[in-house]
Amino acid sequence: MGLMAVDQTHLLSKMATGDGHGEASSYFDGWKAYDKNPFHPTQNPNGVIQMGLAENQLTSDLVEDWILNNPQASICTPEGINDFRDIANFQDYHGLPEFRNAVAKFMSRTRGNRVKFDPDRIVMSGGATGAHEVTAFCLADPGDAFLVPIPYYPGFDRDLRWRTGAQLVPVMCDSSNNFKLTRQALEDAYEKAKRDNIRVKGLLITNPSNPLGTIMDRNTLRTVVSFINEKRIHLVCDEIYAATVFGHQNFISIAEILEEDTDLECDRNLVHIVYSLSKDMGFPGFRVGIIYSYNDAVVNCARKMSSFGLVSTQTQYLLASMLSDDEFVERFLAESANRLAQRYRVFTGELMNVGIKCLQSNAGLFVWMDLRHLLKTPTLESEMELWRVIIHEVKINVSPGSSFHCTEPGWFRVCYANMEDMAVQIALQRIRTFVLQNKEVMVANKKQCWQSSLRLSLRKSRRFEEISMSPHSPIPQSPLVKATI
Repeated sequence: MGLMAVDQTHLLSKMATGDGHGEASSYFDGWKAYDKNPFHPTQNPNGVIQMGLAENQLTSDLVEDWILNNPQASICTPEGINDFRDIANFQDYHGLPEFRNAVAKFMSRTRGNRVKFDPDRIVMSGGATGAHEVTAFCLADPGDAFLVPIPYYPGFDRDLRWRTGAQLVPVMCDSSNNFKLTRQALEDAYEKAKRDNIRVKGLLITNPSNPLGTIMDRNTLRTVVSFINEKRIHLVCDEIYAATVFGHQNFISIAEILEEDTDLECDRNLVHIVYSLSKDMGFPGFRVGIIYSYNDAVVNCARKMSSFGLVSTQTQYLLASMLSDDEFVERFLAESANRLAQRYRVFTGELMNVGIKCLQSNAGLFVWMDLRHLLKTPTLESEMELWRVIIHEVKINVSPGSSFHCTEPGWFRVCYANMEDMAVQIALQRIRTFVLQNKEVMVANKKQCWQSSLRLSLRKSRRFEEISMSPHSPIPQSPLVKATI
């Protein structure tokens, strides 16, 4: 006799069955919509285009060429097989010395060699996700909180909260100053937490920003350091997009502030950096996360915790060789910046041609797109209505600002570096068609308010139908027809 299928969630822990995973969000719903109907240029040309994934695939060819020219860097090739036994057997909390040395050197290089990093302070983890969780585990007790400027990466709700029990308290930033973090906003968030009887243990910043694609200037970083030092709270700096910077404005690491701004008082024991190779090198599948702390106790604790998510020695071995190749690293970083800048110019330029503006930025793998003018009303409900149209009708997965805890409706994060040029052009064509159809609807609606001529209305309807059913349009019927019903 077989067992009947029953709900077995009562057999699990409260933590496992709770909503701390953070996936009850439109950010993850967009991914699910893509997974159900993924775009393919030939097999599924009308599928959803994935523009919600912050991956850097613009330089994969450079890495592939290096691997072909350096087969000995892998223990799974005839050239590297002699090291197979040692590398396959070796595993230590500290990691391979040559790997930690290479990562420290690479972190310095991505910051213009203006600061040095100590290999002995590098702790491995399973991607930035694991690095953030370990850091939160080391710094906060359940119920304690980290201040986080909004908008912020939706995954933080999972990474820092789910298994640690920590809280996230938003620091209000808005478009009035291009979402720049201010001292007043920090003070307001800190005081509100105190009134709510929440103990603040730290401040988490992302620099360069996800989702804004902006970088913090020196004055803002000095403000941050001064604030955490006065409040005696920790500072966690997510710098995983450090080498995705292009244009004239240079990225400034918090490490540079500590080293160069000697007039600024700061207890270094309060400062910690989270890094990974997922974005800068385009290696999210390698799960290489790094915790770099100036606090000896945090380094020691994090190293013990890293046993839950060590980077495989095979990966360490390969990357140690690759990142130690100075000529390759120099060429890779320069070419990556050039290709990101080119893709950014093409993408934002085409958006501008159809009246869509983006927050000015020069970092990251995405743009912060302003669609406030397309909302029926300036509300989060209207933002979600527009997002559903974009996902299900326009067939593009973009992430609404509300999933990043942005309080201003109408902003969307759009990733542009995870696809080939052809897919970008198809996505832009879909956006152009969508905007054109939206303009037609708006014009038709306005005219109906002051002119009731049936003949004119029929003529406008026929014209709108011609545009909607054009063989060049990827949308069989205007989504705005459905959105405005």
